[in-house]
Amino acid sequence: MQLKSLKIDYKVYSVLPKSFEPLLKKAYEMTQTSYSPYSHFSVGAAVLLSDGTIVGGSNQENMSYPSGLCAERVAVFSAQANFPHLSVKSIFLMAVQGGEVVDQIVSPCGACRQVLIEVEQRYGSDIEVILYSPSQTIVFSSVKDLLPFMFSF
Repeated sequence: MQLKSLKIDYKVYSVLPKSFEPLLKKAYEMTQTSYSPYSHFSVGAAVLLSDGTIVGGSNQENMSYPSGLCAERVAVFSAQANFPHLSVKSIFLMAVQGGEVVDQIVSPCGACRQVLIEVEQRYGSDIEVILYSPSQTIVFSSVKDLLPFMFSF
């Protein structure tokens, strides 16, 4: 047997960098379009494309679970459908519950992580993952940091 370890580097900000403000604005706007009558947990995502375009998405629930879709996949699939020639540079996530921005980090689910990994592979470039709460922002330089043993081709 061999014992191995895995090290993941990430940045933690107590104050949101100004360069992230347009993504915060779009992600917050997207929380307002969430359809979440079951969880009452509105997630907003903002995707920054290689030309500076920002595409948003929000979680869309359905009574026939798991027929809904997470904000991350809504945003990424919308970006790929409308701008297939542009790579995704960043994805910004946040959540609102009870009308208030959630003061905890919201991280992509496993399915979203796998989709984001494939988008990285499709375009051959890393996607910066920005996880926001009012008290801190965590930034990963690649989705691979969130899913190091991803399914790959």
